[in-house]
Amino acid sequence: MLSVFDIFKIGIGPSSSHTVGPMRIGVRFLEDAAKSGRLGKAVRVKADLHGSLALTGIGHGTDKAVILGLMGFKPDETDPDEADAAIRRVDESGRIKLHAGPEIAFSRAADIDLRGDIIPKLHPNEMRLQLFDENDEVLMEQTYYSVGGGFIASEKQLLAPADDDLIARPNHGPNVFASAQELLAICKAKNLGVHQIILENEDAMRPRAETEERLDAIWFAMRDCVERGLKTDGELPGGLNVKRRAPSLYRKLQEAPLANEREQLFDWLNVFAMAVNEENAAGGRVVTAPTNGAAGIIPSVLKHYCVEDDDARIDQIRIFLLTAAGIGMLYKQRASISGAEMGCQGEVGVACSMAAAGLAAVWGATPSQVERAAEIGMEHNLGLTCDPVGGLVQIPCIERNAIGAVKAVNAARLAMRASEHSKVSLDQVIETMRQTGLDMSRKYKETSEGGLAVNVVEC
Repeated sequence: MLSVFDIFKIGIGPSSSHTVGPMRIGVRFLEDAAKSGRLGKAVRVKADLHGSLALTGIGHGTDKAVILGLMGFKPDETDPDEADAAIRRVDESGRIKLHAGPEIAFSRAADIDLRGDIIPKLHPNEMRLQLFDENDEVLMEQTYYSVGGGFIASEKQLLAPADDDLIARPNHGPNVFASAQELLAICKAKNLGVHQIILENEDAMRPRAETEERLDAIWFAMRDCVERGLKTDGELPGGLNVKRRAPSLYRKLQEAPLANEREQLFDWLNVFAMAVNEENAAGGRVVTAPTNGAAGIIPSVLKHYCVEDDDARIDQIRIFLLTAAGIGMLYKQRASISGAEMGCQGEVGVACSMAAAGLAAVWGATPSQVERAAEIGMEHNLGLTCDPVGGLVQIPCIERNAIGAVKAVNAARLAMRASEHSKVSLDQVIETMRQTGLDMSRKYKETSEGGLAVNVVEC
């Protein structure tokens, strides 16, 4: 049963699939090794990164994420400054204290192997971990996959045959739906909004008060990320010499007269989204929404439409997040939210669709209008490629979130003002996204082997 808190997860940048996922894999591998009784005998650990994890691993900080995971750092509890200090200690000392295990010798160059020449068959983000004993014999070996949005799976899980009765069903609570069509039917039968249907499913997992507290915590993390990004000047790491633009844009907006409301609408959405994604690019604390690469769109729209004079309308924010998460569940189950599988349509496109639905719900849309807003948000992101320059989540990712936020608002407006029945359903556009992703050349799916990544000089 997918939860709202599977779609929205607090972590650190710059990537949910290349940073958050590998961190979780490292922790999981060593916890399994400890349970099996083999961890105490380990004198060496080795990580092999394949496919997209290798090709854009350095730019996405995957090597650092592997080290942090092996040390027991968990994405939702990690302070970026503490993480950087821990990495420095490992590099300087040549030793690592394994999570729940012994301290052993460790060399980033020797013990993390980036094999971009290996093309995985099950998923583009493949990671193999091995433990060795004092005789250099393998104690334990496991292959995992970072499947987007911070979700991870073992090789065994991905190879397991699907249950035809449960496949693509995001919820097994009181409201079971495998498609947007089924979700709309439940809304009609119960005369409830999408957010209310999702909330009923969350109620099956925990008390309502706890769900509301956790929703608020997600918003607070988003809000704090926006605020950090608006006041932090400087240059982003990685070698592209990209300067943070959000702080200077924010200062200009504060000083500008309010004469041109339409132009300023774009400006505010742009600056909030860029603030988040500049923080993400710097390895800061962000919320996967549904991924790190697309983390700025939902906070931007929330900040502009659900906060007035620093007063957050928390009821609206909860409606927005619940609705957006419900849409995100459909993409996760029926297609993918991994840029390495779908290209950026699976990240920024999905985030735009989710934000459009959430905003429409806040504006009082019917469930059908919410579905239409989500459909419009994705329809005009179909085919969007993932081609980060230098393997860094900076160009075109930061500006792309700003554009995605503007698109989301327009999608919600179009859905609210449409009169006739839509010719394209959300289910149809999700399936189209999936097929487009499968047809897309791998060089346009988070490998930095095509597109802007090869046509823009890195330095």
